[in-house]
Amino acid sequence: MKSPKSILKLKNKDVIIFDLDGTLTESKASLDQEMSNLLCELLQQKKVAIIGGGSFKQFKEQFLKYLKCPNKNLKNLFLFPTNSTAFYKFKKNKWIKIYELKLKKIEIKKILNAFKETFKKLNYKNPPKTYGPIIENRKSQITFSALGQNVIKKMNKDGLKLKQNWYKKNNKLRIKMAKFLQKLLPEFEVKIGGLTSIDITYKNIDKAYGIIQISKQLNTKISKMVFIGDTLFKGGNDYPAKKTKILAIQVENPKETKKIIKQILR
Repeated sequence: MKSPKSILKLKNKDVIIFDLDGTLTESKASLDQEMSNLLCELLQQKKVAIIGGGSFKQFKEQFLKYLKCPNKNLKNLFLFPTNSTAFYKFKKNKWIKIYELKLKKIEIKKILNAFKETFKKLNYKNPPKTYGPIIENRKSQITFSALGQNVIKKMNKDGLKLKQNWYKKNNKLRIKMAKFLQKLLPEFEVKIGGLTSIDITYKNIDKAYGIIQISKQLNTKISKMVFIGDTLFKGGNDYPAKKTKILAIQVENPKETKKIIKQILR
């Protein structure tokens, strides 16, 4: 996105959609001050939507807590946690839940049993040291996190290193786990997320679904939106976004995202 023509394409979009982990922040890490400032400035000019695998609670702890913006700017911010199975908007000075696709108790039980069977079949053992729940019920999504849900919260930068090391050693096994889970749960969507996670939602819930929801909820054509993510390659959890024909921009990390935001703001 360096040519004047490409930058103009960005400037002409009405809605800027971001992935969260790996795009706006490092994996489950806090939003940094520079990104907060850039997003606040962007919110003065554009509508901004964020899709991530974390729960709304995680969005609050990782993102909203560090986004230092006037309330008037937040009216242009739209949050789609748990892979867009929920939608929150800022109204009357607070975050309001617009929808949530909750899993039923019987469905949750079936998913948890599928994890048990997968661990046994593939002889998977949890790491000796974990931080928080390995499997979390996020109401509209069940998420496996190999090192526990709170590894970044408790270990900070060391937590990110632990996740990166686990990814290098175990990602092939994680892919096998996801494939086996999908066979056991054909009526659900099984997706690999971030460095250490597996997310399970209702069928056809992915970034394409999220973009379609954003288009409907914000009453904006997909041609007037852009999606920015770090895993737009085949097999990545951002890749389905391309099915919608949206302008999609691949970034390597939050540092590259900051450069793109600065291009839009120029």
